[in-house]
Amino acid sequence: MRVIIVDDEELARGVVREYLGPHADVEIVAECANGFEAVKAIAELEPDLVFLDIQMPKLDGFEVVELAGRKARYIFVTAYDQYALKAFEIHAIDYLLKPFSQKRLDEALAHARSSMGSQPGLAAAITEAAHRTKPLERILIRDGAKVHVIAADKIDFIEAQDDYVSISAEGKSWLKTQRLSDLESQLDPQAFLRIHRSYIVNVERISRIEQAGKDSHMAILKDGARIPISRTGYQKVRNLIQ
Repeated sequence: MRVIIVDDEELARGVVREYLGPHADVEIVAECANGFEAVKAIAELEPDLVFLDIQMPKLDGFEVVELAGRKARYIFVTAYDQYALKAFEIHAIDYLLKPFSQKRLDEALAHARSSMGSQPGLAAAITEAAHRTKPLERILIRDGAKVHVIAADKIDFIEAQDDYVSISAEGKSWLKTQRLSDLESQLDPQAFLRIHRSYIVNVERISRIEQAGKDSHMAILKDGARIPISRTGYQKVRNLIQ
């Protein structure tokens, strides 16, 4: 079993490493001190199992799973009960609540071995659970080996493009594999408005509304971008900016 250990505390990584020592079938292929390192290592090394801390700077454990994909299995390692319960609710393989014993890690490892034959569906569930109670504050976009972190309040508009969304912010655009409706459900409805089946706009970026035809309108953003508005979207945006 190929394993990666992810924790921003060296001592915590050392504990997991020590407890994995007696397991002859376990090979530790990498240790990572932050989320960015973890995403890169998981993509390159394709481990079977990741021991993943949740509270980390820059990228938290939920965001690591979102970016790294669904091939690996994850055991959460956390000092916070609320995250452990969240992992339990979405049927993660297991979680280790710090501090944990050798016996507790052995049990988690046994759970991982027994689940290796089934197809993991953890990544999508974790993403959903991570944002269940509050709107997205940032959006993560994987670009090869790079990870772009875009603050939600910097977004101008989002456009659906087949199986992707194009996110425009501060004069740049990024593509992310996600459905527009899924992203819409995660954004703050007080700040973002779906004005067309293919567009979501940041309300603060709207400069004015112009009539484009007999029954059509355009939202003119502060940077000059012109976004079409559907009939339903027009009613929503008119009520909002009046």
